Amino acid sequence: MENKILEIENLKRDFKMGSEVVHALKDVNFSVDAGEFVTIMGSSGSGKTTLLNILGCLDKPSDGNYLLDGVEIKKLSRNDLARLRNHKIGFVFQAYNLLSRTSALENVELPLLYNSSVSTKERKERAIHALEAVKLAERLDHKPNELSGGQQQRVAIARALVNDPSIILADEPTGNLDSKTSYEIMDIFGKIHSSGNTVILVTHEEDIAKFAHRIVRLRDGIIESDRRREAAIVMH
Repeated sequence: MENKILEIENLKRDFKMGSEVVHALKDVNFSVDAGEFVTIMGSSGSGKTTLLNILGCLDKPSDGNYLLDGVEIKKLSRNDLARLRNHKIGFVFQAYNLLSRTSALENVELPLLYNSSVSTKERKERAIHALEAVKLAERLDHKPNELSGGQQQRVAIARALVNDPSIILADEPTGNLDSKTSYEIMDIFGKIHSSGNTVILVTHEEDIAKFAHRIVRLRDGIIESDRRREAAIVMH
């Protein structure tokens, strides 16, 4: 039996802007199996970031159901939601969102500070391991301003991995990078997926989307197409 990591049913998200109501998502239905690598595509205003924010429990739908790893999100309290988000989801953003005055190691340790069951020693060991996984073992003590854009994004990916989440969500993770660095970052996502992780990545770039095994296209708040690919790009 397939293990569905997330299920969305009749999802709607409306925003009130002055006297007008904007329907950002209109009756969206889809599911993702554990271990899939999915890209969500669409032009600006298609609803893709709104959808990702709901998947990441950063926003709540106006209507419809969302189950994450079998848990119905709308029934959770704010504290339970924060706990679920911290344990189940790893986020990677376009702007890296690193703390500027702290080292790469300390940035990666950050999500574990909220986990009282992890000792200081284990926290450091896990952060080092995550940085090694993205080939930044030599940059543990470097602050963000001492790292290139690609290296900063690797730190952000290590931070997303450190809690061993059920799912990695990435919002335009190559948006600030040149083509060569973008492909290197996507190769890391490919390796993360190969090791068994579920990856959902938002992009508007066709060449980036081709690294995934499934491409969901949004247009005007609805799913325009949902196609699986025979083979994703694999780099060596």
